[in-house]
Amino acid sequence: MKLYGYFRSSATYRVRIALNLKGVAYVNEFVHLRRDEHQTATYREVNPQGFIPALEDDDGEVMNQSLAIIEYIDETCPFPPLLPNHPADRARVRALAQIVASDIHPLDNLRVLRFLRNELARDEVTVARWYNHWMAEGFKTIEAMLANDDRTGRFCHGDQPGLADICLIPQVVNAATYELDLSPYPTIQRIFGTCMGLDAFYKAHPQRQPDSE
Repeated sequence: MKLYGYFRSSATYRVRIALNLKGVAYVNEFVHLRRDEHQTATYREVNPQGFIPALEDDDGEVMNQSLAIIEYIDETCPFPPLLPNHPADRARVRALAQIVASDIHPLDNLRVLRFLRNELARDEVTVARWYNHWMAEGFKTIEAMLANDDRTGRFCHGDQPGLADICLIPQVVNAATYELDLSPYPTIQRIFGTCMGLDAFYKAHPQRQPDSE
């Protein structure tokens, strides 16, 4: 498989974790976001949306959107599973994942921060306030869902890592960007520590990627 991505992209980070958990070999095709390589005609032939990541499988099929890619990986490489068996449990895990992927990340990604800085002429103090506000709003909800549910185990759901952890851990790493205080989120911090003790998460960290700067 070929993974189109960038070391600092949290969406790409999610896919790296999923591939590592499954033990799936892949090659990197680096797309430098800050040089706008994702906007080139060449890359838009891969992904017309111009976003990363994209994943090309062994048959030449190309997929985009990180959660869709991860579910494709889970369906084609079913062990270990990234979603639980019971429908209500699957819904819970997907909800936790989507709080990150649909609520936090779209408001705090690079193109939004660029718009705030460049088009709206906001200073770095305002950008940091924006970034941490939406991060904290999402983490507050996730913390409550994790802390108040006996289905939370060593990981977000039970004692095996899954889709919710795959989405959460890159967002916790992103929290360092503007030094968000994580003390209100002890369950998130505990799960982060557990995940980072696994090679699949440790090796997927942005600073351990070949294109890291």
